[in-house]
Amino acid sequence: MSGTVVVTGLSVAAPNGLGTADYWAATTAGHSGIGPVTRFDASPYPAGLAGEVPGFVAEDHLPGRLLPQTDRMTRMALVVADWALADAGVRPADLSAYDMGVATASSSGGFEFGQNELRALWSKGNQYVSAYQSFAWFYAVNTGQISIRNGMKGPGSVVVSDQAGGLDALAQARRQVRKGTPLVLSGAIDASLCPWGWVAQMSDGRLSTTRDPERAYLPFDAAAHGYVPGEGGALLVVEDEEAAHRRGARSLGEIAGYGATFDPAPGSGRPPALRAAIETALRDADVAAADVDAVFADGAGLPQPDRAEARALTEVFGPRGVPVTVPKTMTGRLHSGAAALDVAGALLALRDGLIPPTVNVTRDPELPLDLVQTARPARLGTVLVLARGRHGFNSAMVLRAPRTRQGDI
Repeated sequence: MSGTVVVTGLSVAAPNGLGTADYWAATTAGHSGIGPVTRFDASPYPAGLAGEVPGFVAEDHLPGRLLPQTDRMTRMALVVADWALADAGVRPADLSAYDMGVATASSSGGFEFGQNELRALWSKGNQYVSAYQSFAWFYAVNTGQISIRNGMKGPGSVVVSDQAGGLDALAQARRQVRKGTPLVLSGAIDASLCPWGWVAQMSDGRLSTTRDPERAYLPFDAAAHGYVPGEGGALLVVEDEEAAHRRGARSLGEIAGYGATFDPAPGSGRPPALRAAIETALRDADVAAADVDAVFADGAGLPQPDRAEARALTEVFGPRGVPVTVPKTMTGRLHSGAAALDVAGALLALRDGLIPPTVNVTRDPELPLDLVQTARPARLGTVLVLARGRHGFNSAMVLRAPRTRQGDI
């Protein structure tokens, strides 16, 4: 094992594109997937916009036996896992089962499945509740179902840290690879766009109540007033660089550094800990702040968290010291899936030398950020991805462009 951990394949399900090619084309063009909720009647609720993955029909991709036992979230995860493995040139049947692991993140589990079964319980009785309810709602179900479908018997894990979970899962995958598991499928897909999940998300008052898709989610804008939720995310194939090279795989980029912190309790008088997470990730990657070519920011879409993130970025990089982008303005915040999707976007940005835009936002002049508002060509070698979860989670990940080496494909 080389100790260098790389991504060799990825795929996505996003509100502005199903599959990597559609997602990236829409994202670089600034096309949003945010719109009125269609998966249920949201008219009685204060909030009515979401990012819904278009064109996903599970029956087109999965055997019928899986459909009664899986939530929409898991169905998407299984399909995206298939696509990511194919992108990496991996046929699980050709590898040792114990050489493949799975590490995912989840913020809610199979909410829609759980809601349907609880409705059956309340309206009809317990004899109408599916036996699959015992696990389909569970936050670890994606790890389990991906492992079973692909015969992956190596380490399996799940991380629950809200929006930060996608980065935390990828960090766990890197740990497992460094411990000796040659390949780990990692990332996150979330989907809880149902009345039960909607009410849960509305409970803390952070959802945007604006019905105009172009004015609903405005991170780093003086008019920021909430976020738009969404579904989807990304899954990535994580491998040891030397092992990947031996099997003829190409690297999309290196997971070079990672840091995670937890904010102090409100009222403690201590500052937020996002800056510490950034600095930890930079040290882990052995890079200086000046080496970072772009930042994929968390972008809470609320005044106080946005100011805190802008302050952390300014303290580390200086005023307008690094290009900052929030492509999730085109998808909404996908909970645990958001950071994984940002990692996929960052790797594609490294590949193409193009920073995707932050759409619909007019930067608050009080925030000294170089906010990328139209797609910007750039020489990219190192990119930082940030994610924060409710109740204090902070995570930061440094991605480095792949090294050119003889024999790479």
